Amino acid sequence: MKSKITIPYLYEMHSKDERVALLTAYDYPTALIEDEAGIEIILVGDSLAMTMLGYENTLSVTIDEMLIFTKAVTRAVKRAFVVADMPFLTYKTDSDTAIKNAGKFIQEANADAVKLEGAEGRVAENIEAIVNAGIAVMGHIGLTPQSIGVLGGYKVQGTNKDTALKLIENAKRLENAGVFAIIAESIPTELTPLIKEKVNIPVYGIGAGVNADGQILVVHDILGLFHDFIPRFVKRYTELDKILRNAFTSYIKDVKDANFPDDKQSYHMDQKELKSLKKTL
Repeated sequence: MKSKITIPYLYEMHSKDERVALLTAYDYPTALIEDEAGIEIILVGDSLAMTMLGYENTLSVTIDEMLIFTKAVTRAVKRAFVVADMPFLTYKTDSDTAIKNAGKFIQEANADAVKLEGAEGRVAENIEAIVNAGIAVMGHIGLTPQSIGVLGGYKVQGTNKDTALKLIENAKRLENAGVFAIIAESIPTELTPLIKEKVNIPVYGIGAGVNADGQILVVHDILGLFHDFIPRFVKRYTELDKILRNAFTSYIKDVKDANFPDDKQSYHMDQKELKSLKKTL
């Protein structure tokens, strides 16, 4: 097995202009397969609120729920760098509370880093405090799902000069606060290289064009397991829902027709013991 991926390794990839493959995972078996396949960064995203728990958006998931899923992922992973999303209202607080909440993902759930959305208000200040406490932080700019109420929904960000400049400033603010990398979500493809020119850390994209230093998608989206909301930037790599549905309907038919279990899936009693049992009965 290859060595555990670290931030210096990610920086080395960045210096060589090697693309990084990121993907979300929320459970043990999926994380195990992703790790074995070679995914370099696994994000335990708060998107699990929708994909795993059926919430309407990401705002309802709690830190306790996030910790459970993060623990499941880190138990499976041997090589990938695991980042956990800090959920809504766990880091836009006083710095001590933000550090305490971030620390839970490292100390209790064995994550390698945490991810925080945004760069304004107390966020950059708290990121700096968390980093100073010895916890690695990934930043997130552009479309930040925890702020959809403020942003007015899931819309592309940075489409004009003023909003683009603001995103560039936020990226620089995050770098100055100490993040090791930034996720840029739902921004024009032309803007990504301009952001990269202004910071010296990796900028990974989700709906940010091919020029990002790596790409991340939600695993349920690429597998065809989530249909409530499908962003333009999603690419389906399979339709696993159809495969699962066919398996389920085949199982139902076998049960109804008494074709399952057959002899191969059944246990048998020793004939002498069975004869003795029947005699006793």
